[in-house]
This record gives sequence, structure tokens and C-alpha cells, in this order.
Amino acid sequence: MGSWLATYWPVVLIVVFFCLYVVLDIVWPKFIESLDETFIAVILALMTLVTFSQVVARYGFNSGWGGALEFTRVLFAWLILFGMSYGIKIGAHLGVDAVINLLPQRLFRVAALLGAALTILYAALLFEAAWFGGLLALENKGSSGGAYAYVARFYKLPIGMEDLKWPVFIIEWFEVKERVPRWMPYIILPIGLALLAYRAAQAFVLILLGKKEAIIAAHEAEELVAENKDVLKD
Repeated sequence: MGSWLATYWPVVLIVVFFCLYVVLDIVWPKFIESLDETFIAVILALMTLVTFSQVVARYGFNSGWGGALEFTRVLFAWLILFGMSYGIKIGAHLGVDAVINLLPQRLFRVAALLGAALTILYAALLFEAAWFGGLLALENKGSSGGAYAYVARFYKLPIGMEDLKWPVFIIEWFEVKERVPRWMPYIILPIGLALLAYRAAQAFVLILLGKKEAIIAAHEAEELVAENKDVLKD
């Protein structure tokens, strides 16, 4: 049991995180909402802080942190991959709805449901292309898997990030290698896609029940103009 856990514990981590997230979202949605917003805010704050400190260090002291650029890129990737599910949750994704708005209400709902279903399929194929592609009888043109297989491959190989290194005290305390293992920053790939599929499935149900119009933000610009049309007059 111990050897199995040592080999597959990233899988266990992903499954436990996802299940815990879904349960808390159902039982305690306010907590998850606050957690999502806090997580996104922390990433944005870290990106700003690291970038600002690098500018000051570079131009003020002719020094800097060698891994800052790579760290910022990782944070930006986490922001995108986590934020895409959050965007569905709050209805912030923009989309072109000029054509489907011409459809009758029933066909409009069918198109909206199709959009949510295709989003689930998109997330599933990117998560594990080999398994889901085979399940759907899709032709596999040399694909060796999706995001999960990609991260699992890096977990098995002793490959670290190019410039991102552990602080000295972590290296000494835990006796780890100098460079951060590549699978750690990349683990957001399967987690982000799993959350995207979950939010798309959630939107599908809400659209089916008539509690949500579509998976995208409809007429966002028009609504903003309408809300603020009297601002200039004041």
C-alpha cells in the first residue's frame, strides 16, 4: 500500500482535491466562492509583487531573481487554467450569440445546451485524450494522452524547471533536488480541466432547468452601456 501511494500519490491528490471541492461547493457554496476569489487575488498579487520587485532590483541594484520570469509565467498559467472554470461560474466568458439569438426560445436552449456539452467534451479530451477519445470512437492520430498523462510523465522523470529553484532552507531541510520538479507547476493542467468540466456540467443542468440562459455572457457590452447611460449626464 505504501509503495502504491508513493507511486500514484499525485493521482490521489488530484482526485481528493476535486472531490473535496465539489462537495464543499454543494454543501458550502459561499466558502468555495470566497476561496476562488481569494486564490485568484493571491495569484494576481504575487504576479504584481514579483514583477515590481524585479524592476526595482534590476534598475535600482543591478541584481534580481533568476527564476522570476519563469515563476511569473507559471502563475499566469495557473490564473488562466483555474480562471476558465471560474469564468463559467460567474458567466464572464464572452461569446458570439448573434445567430442563436435569432432562434426560437426552444432552439436557443438546445444551442446553449450544446455549447455546454461541447465544453465538457473539450475538457475531457484535453484531460485524457487517449481514454475519452477511444470511448467516443474518435480516431487517435498519434496522441499519447492528455493533460493527466503529460503531468504523470514528468512525475516519473526526474526533470526540473529550467530556472525555478527551491529556497536553500527547503533543500537543506527536506533534502530535495535544487530545481522544482516540473510536474508540480504543471499539475494545474488536469485540475483546471476537471474544474472546467465540472462548471460546464453545472451550467448544463442550470440551462436545462431554465435557471441560466447560456454558458457565455450574453450582451455584456449592451448591459454595461444601459447601466451607465446616465453617468455622463450627472
